[in-house]
Amino acid sequence: MEILWVLIALVMLSFVLLPFLRRRRGMIEQVPAGHPDAADPANYGFARTEELDIRMPGPDQDLLDVLDVVQRTQDYRAAQQLLAGTETEGESRWQRVQAFAGAAALELQQRPGGVGDTPGGQWLRVWRTEAPKDAGGAAVHAEFLVQQAWRTSTPGTDDFRIIMEEAKDACGQAALLSPGDPIPYIVELSVARGLNYSQTEFEQLWLRILDRAPAHMGAHLAALHYWCEKWHGSRETAMSFSEAAAARAPQGSLLAAMPLFAVFEHLPEVNLVSSFYQSETVTKAIHGALHAVHSARPDDPMLAHVRHLLVFFLVRAERWAEAMNQLIHVDGHVGALPWTLSPDPAAEFAVYRALAVAGYEANGGSPATLPH
Repeated sequence: MEILWVLIALVMLSFVLLPFLRRRRGMIEQVPAGHPDAADPANYGFARTEELDIRMPGPDQDLLDVLDVVQRTQDYRAAQQLLAGTETEGESRWQRVQAFAGAAALELQQRPGGVGDTPGGQWLRVWRTEAPKDAGGAAVHAEFLVQQAWRTSTPGTDDFRIIMEEAKDACGQAALLSPGDPIPYIVELSVARGLNYSQTEFEQLWLRILDRAPAHMGAHLAALHYWCEKWHGSRETAMSFSEAAAARAPQGSLLAAMPLFAVFEHLPEVNLVSSFYQSETVTKAIHGALHAVHSARPDDPMLAHVRHLLVFFLVRAERWAEAMNQLIHVDGHVGALPWTLSPDPAAEFAVYRALAVAGYEANGGSPATLPH
């Protein structure tokens, strides 16, 4: 189970969301711990810092159970069954494909193998050998290659390009096995970054995704990163893309929160004052995300991601009661942005949570007044 603690916090979404914000590594300003006004979060039933689960943003017990079985037995069949029973167009399938690929990549990194030794992640190789026509296994293999390229080589080098070209071929094979499945094309978004697709090539890829899953949040976040990177981190390009996505979002879609992710990508290097977070641009993005959260399905797999980012912005904007309302939904799990950008996600989350509690109580709030 040791692998799992690293896996989902730093791998499960690392090749969609973390590359999306890689340039911002270390930009989250550290709010001093031990804030003089801090109250006790335990009074609200919040988990102790050491009990916070850094593996993922919200619960997916089926995934955790299957990962445990696969890594303990090195038998891929539980993973195959879980993916086969997961909706093709949904966010859960994409997250689970990333998780299985990340597990195999991390195992290989820890046990590269040698003379007489079986390399880590062997279960994925067996999966592809024994079930070559299985679309789930093909998608996991394509994502595995993408993660290997980013993990083991430097962008721009021959090694990186060779692995990315192999990943591109694997995406094509996976797409042939499941023509209506958006996952192979979403995996290819990372290939597009790595191989520096032209705008025309990228737009053709993006149209294939929109044809299959037009409201896929994970795909939009990956595409947003491409545009930020392609145009040298242009705030205007990022905001234009995210606002267009929000404008066409169907009722109940979390795409309305996209501008908040674009704002986060382009936060100023140093800005410690609340007035920035109360500015018109940030306030508009926060309101869009709040609307998305209020109208989304309670079981939407991306809901926790948006709530965690809202906690960050609402605390910064000193909107304490609203921050507390988000915390009661996500407390206990911290494997999400922005916390995973910190070396200690649980501690980072705990600081913001303590500030929210302190601000809430300083303005007359109490455990009795917080709705659950």
